[in-house]
Amino acid sequence: MDIIEGLLQGLEVALTWQNLLFVLLGVSVGMMVGVLPGLGPAPTVALLIPLTFSLEGPTAIILLAGVYYGAMYGGTITSVLLRIPGEAASVVSTVDGHAMARKGQAGKALGLAAIGSFVGGLFATIVLILFSPILAEFALGFGSPEYAVLALLGLVLVAYTSAGSIVKSLIAVGIGLLIASVGPDPILYSSRWSLGVPDLIGGFDIVAIIMGVFGLSEVLVNISGSRHRQSMIQSIGRVLPTGRDLIENAAPIARGSLIGTGLGLVPGGGGVLASLASFGVERRLAKDPSLFGHGAPQAVSGPETANNAASISTFIPLLTLGFPPNGVLAVIFGALLIQGVTPGPTLITERPDIFWGVVVSMVIGNVVLLVMNIPLLPVFVRIAQIPPAIMATITVAILVVGAFSINGNTFDVGVMVAAGLVGFGLRRLGIPPAPLVLAFILGPLFETNFRRSLILSEGDPTVFLSSPTCIALVAVLGVVALTSAVPQIRKARTRIESEA
Repeated sequence: MDIIEGLLQGLEVALTWQNLLFVLLGVSVGMMVGVLPGLGPAPTVALLIPLTFSLEGPTAIILLAGVYYGAMYGGTITSVLLRIPGEAASVVSTVDGHAMARKGQAGKALGLAAIGSFVGGLFATIVLILFSPILAEFALGFGSPEYAVLALLGLVLVAYTSAGSIVKSLIAVGIGLLIASVGPDPILYSSRWSLGVPDLIGGFDIVAIIMGVFGLSEVLVNISGSRHRQSMIQSIGRVLPTGRDLIENAAPIARGSLIGTGLGLVPGGGGVLASLASFGVERRLAKDPSLFGHGAPQAVSGPETANNAASISTFIPLLTLGFPPNGVLAVIFGALLIQGVTPGPTLITERPDIFWGVVVSMVIGNVVLLVMNIPLLPVFVRIAQIPPAIMATITVAILVVGAFSINGNTFDVGVMVAAGLVGFGLRRLGIPPAPLVLAFILGPLFETNFRRSLILSEGDPTVFLSSPTCIALVAVLGVVALTSAVPQIRKARTRIESEA
């Protein structure tokens, strides 16, 4: 199937009244999620998974994807008006965006962010359309050794690029691998670590883990800490940027599109990493870097473009390789499995309705977001004032009902609660929870292909260097390992020398 034929099929899927309705619902919920400080797209997508049980595959993923990239738009509103990031990727905009708002330029900041987000999302979608079929066709030649090395590289990159120190990220990865080892052996199919509990024979349900680690832990973090809301900026001003504003911010938006699309492909990356990288680039290229922190428009347009582009490009490794590059995509990965769909190189050929339907819906969703963002701005501002206690009560109720509906038993509710407590404990210790979920997904993939490769090669470890792809992946793995180890060694040496 060529690209034109695929896009036509995607239009046929995305333009049905049901899918158009769920595009609108997804991006609207995403906007509200971005506006509500502390909720975030990952917990919300996890909350919505039970809703997808009764939906068709394309419709379910269209809904969840809309929530994800819609949240990138909404997070800017509270960042600019309240100096509270509604979503983690919008934290960069709290500085210059709020400084612009205090100068009476809140509308300009929000308008530039909306247009930049639209351009970034559209650019990343075009890249998704052009390169995903090529990458999927290339990945069809992967065998067990290639997948084993790729999964290991993904685990290392998750630890290397996640928030917090590498050691803390590795702790989260280790916990995820330990939890993933419970259940049937992937080669021998014998039960492992079930402790005589019948419900553990099949292992932990990925949806229950996701809902707990992302959903419940987020609620616990929010209610355990005090969030002081600053006063609302009363005057928003002109929202539509002038022609001069667009010309001055064209280069930052273009660079943000490239940076976000590229970093969205990196396991562990996503909107946060992309927005920070864009901010750094714009500050380095600025004629007067001293303006940054005091209301520089390019410090808003560039990062906001980057985080939305990254939210779209993260779907490339998920849909073509079966690798979720961040926590939100791990949740969507679970939703695909519930639909009986395994993401990977064969998805485009076996389920073109899902792949092309989701891709076309992203274009429609970004247009809808651009149209909605300006006239509905006052509505979303009011949503930001909903008391956290009310949101926490509603969220916990949805989590319990959703966990019970997975298999119709209370064991999954207990797993969700336990996962939530683990996620909360990790957050309190400064350990990011996302690597745990990603390791839970990538761990079995690595173990299965690693053991299968050794069985087929009769224990010869050189099987992992048996193809150019394997050699290239091992080389990248070595570079990443050295890049992460050298700074740690230097710090340790400096500490020893200072103590001496």
